[in-house]
Amino acid sequence: MEDYERLKEIVEAAADDVAKASGGNKAAGTRVRKAMQDVKEAAQNVRKKILEVRSEDTAA
Repeated sequence: MEDYERLKEIVEAAADDVAKASGGNKAAGTRVRKAMQDVKEAAQNVRKKILEVRSEDTAA
């Protein structure tokens, strides 16, 4: 599923900034918060797709 792959990419891309933010880097913290917002949106898209697939299965 394309949306799930996008979700994984966002999380992987944020890994370095998470480490930097833990060290006190404020700019990295801002980037992590932005990435987490993107994760939230991507996760919501995955949820919608799963519901669509489930609805198609029950309709058939």
